[in-house]
This record gives sequence, C-alpha cells and structure tokens, in this order.
Amino acid sequence: MLSFKPISIADREAITAYTYPGGFMNCDFAFANMCSWRFLYDSEFSIVDGFLLIRFRIEEKGRKHRVYMFPVGNGDFRQILAALEDDARANGHPLWILGVTPDEKNLLDRLFPSEFIYLADRNYYDYIYLRSDLQQLKGKKYQAKRNHINNFSRKYRYTYLPVTPDLVPRCMELECKWYRDNRTEEEAGDLAHEHRSMAFALSHFEELELRGGALCVDGEIIAFTYGSAINRDTFGVHVEKADVRYNGVFNVINREFVSRLPEQFLYINREEDLGIPGLRQSKQSYHPVILLEKSTAIKRR
Repeated sequence: MLSFKPISIADREAITAYTYPGGFMNCDFAFANMCSWRFLYDSEFSIVDGFLLIRFRIEEKGRKHRVYMFPVGNGDFRQILAALEDDARANGHPLWILGVTPDEKNLLDRLFPSEFIYLADRNYYDYIYLRSDLQQLKGKKYQAKRNHINNFSRKYRYTYLPVTPDLVPRCMELECKWYRDNRTEEEAGDLAHEHRSMAFALSHFEELELRGGALCVDGEIIAFTYGSAINRDTFGVHVEKADVRYNGVFNVINREFVSRLPEQFLYINREEDLGIPGLRQSKQSYHPVILLEKSTAIKRR
C-alpha cells in the first residue's frame, strides 16, 4: 500500500528534485501551485521506486474523488501504475490521472493498450509562449500590444519594482480591492479560493521561490504578477492582477516582468483560460507556440 503525506513548504526540494529535470510543462507541476492550493485539494505526495507520485481530491457530482497526477521519474512504469491503481481502488474509485498531455497519453496507450479512456476539457489547456515573443513583441501580430504599451508609457510615469516580502502588503491591498470590486454571488467561492491561495503564496514568497514584479504610479501599486519555475526551461505565471482603469496596464506588466526573468527560461506558461471568454481572447492574442492539451485518463474496470 502506498503511503502519502500532505504537501508542505518543507517538501520543496524533495518534489522539485523530480519536477525540475522531468521536463513536464504542465502548470500543475509547479511546486508553488501544489503548495498554495493544497487547502482546497488536500494535495499529497509519495516518492516510491524512483517516482514522484501526487494525489489530490476533486469534487465529482457532489462527492470527493481522489485523483492522481502523471508519475514523474524513472523506473518500472507498469509497476508504479499498478500501485496507483491499487491505491485508487482501495479508496473506492477506478484510477483517474489528471492533466495527461498527448505525450503521456501515447505512453499510456503503448504500455496499456485500450485500458484507458480519455476526457479532454479545452478550458484547462495550458497556454505556453516563447519568452522571446512576450519580451520583444515583434511583428505585425503584436502591433496592438506595442501600441497599448506606448500609449501607457506616454500617459503615465511608472516604476517597475521586483516583488519582495516588503512589497507584499501593498500588493495585497490591490488584490483586496480587486476582490471587492469583482466579487459576485455566482463567483464568490472561486474568488475566495483564489484569494486564499494568493495570500498564502505571497506570505511565503521566498520559501516558495517565487519571482514577481509590480508597477507603481504616483506611489500606488497598480499591477503585480508572480510565478515560479515549472522545470528548468519553463516558467509559470500564476497570478496577474491590475487596476483596469489604467488602459494597457496588463500589456506593460507582462512585458516588464518577462523581460527580467533569468535567461534559462525559454518558455512561459500562462496557465489555463478556464473557459472565460475574455481571458481566452487575451491569452490567444499573445499567440502561444503550444496550446498544451490536457485530458483525464480513466482506467477501465
């Protein structure tokens, strides 16, 4: 029987020892995401026979359902999948693996032909960009972005600041204002969860090895963003908040932040659009080089 333990900040090195070299670009493999959302998903991990295993809970038809991420590591993959299946069935469910990409699906189909069914959800595909595209904004397809940035720069005298623990309270002031202004009865639960995740991440900024940036106009923080490494060449942007009264502010904070990331990061994962029309349009307008398909793989009984 597999033994899992809750994910905590103290487990960062143990987990990233597998995820950083693993090459997975899926935003769910960012340790900061795992840790800051653990309160909602009861995320746990286990290291067994050369593999990192992660399981968590989702709500399915009003019931909590234990699910798994794709195993990360090297070794006997058939054996580790059998162990996951045993663990799932011991908890009363068939094996569900979330966030399965096309490469992972091919591996499952090769080793376990016709044993899995796959459910894809376009709302949870990851948008992945070349860092150089977001930084340089070259060519006709980015003309509108450059215009927004130029107009913003002419209108406002702004300062870019790296997010540090000292700046966190000022960033949270903006987040609290955004939360109050955007909270609706329909979205109250989701926004409350995001707010809690963000408060945790910002409170443990250095421990989670987060990087962030903020824009300041007239002494006020009008935008901030932060993220963390997913693997050695892919950086995940987890949060981007701004005062929308400043036209072009999202274009500016995006370029300013990406321009200051270490050169090792060739790709930027800006995560999912969650099926929100405006968010989808915005993410598509930056022309991702990869729209990372993610499916749920369900083991047939």
